[in-house]
Amino acid sequence: MVEVSAFPILETNRLILRQVTKDDASSLLKYLSDKDVMRYVGLEPFKSIDDALDEISWYKSIYEKKTGIRWGITLKDQGEVIGSCGFLNMVSQHHRSEIGIELSREYWGNGVASEAFAAVINYGFEQMNLQRIEALIEPPNIPSQKLAERQGFTREGLLRSYEFTCGKFDDLYMYSLLKQEFNLNNRRPK
Repeated sequence: MVEVSAFPILETNRLILRQVTKDDASSLLKYLSDKDVMRYVGLEPFKSIDDALDEISWYKSIYEKKTGIRWGITLKDQGEVIGSCGFLNMVSQHHRSEIGIELSREYWGNGVASEAFAAVINYGFEQMNLQRIEALIEPPNIPSQKLAERQGFTREGLLRSYEFTCGKFDDLYMYSLLKQEFNLNNRRPK
């Protein structure tokens, strides 16, 4: 499903989504140390450059193991990574994957997340041959629910005490988007 040899670069009107490297560690630390950005990620805010380097190593490992792919989000006129978006927990046998995104707070509310999310979804269906993309979202995370719904995701139900993160059990809404729904949405006039 994912070729390890050449990491794909995605381009949108305003963004370039690219592989994250060790050189991006300070950029990741900048936004992943923000408690508001990390509120619904399931991790404590990062405290050191080593935390960021560990995250970058995880991105590399899921790509190499073909269980996911994570792009760094950059603005075209800048090289700095301001967030990340991608797939994790990919199950190639069933053509499904989870999707996740986080974005530096200074870019909230201006469509960057929607633009990156849409590009990754498109790549998943068109290039990775996914049939189903899932988003697991905590009930208080209204912005992420709205982001998923704007992209055509359907809330399927509540997974109670689904994850144990940061010392507590979290309920998660299960959202999904199927390839045929995506194709139908993309054929409609905007």
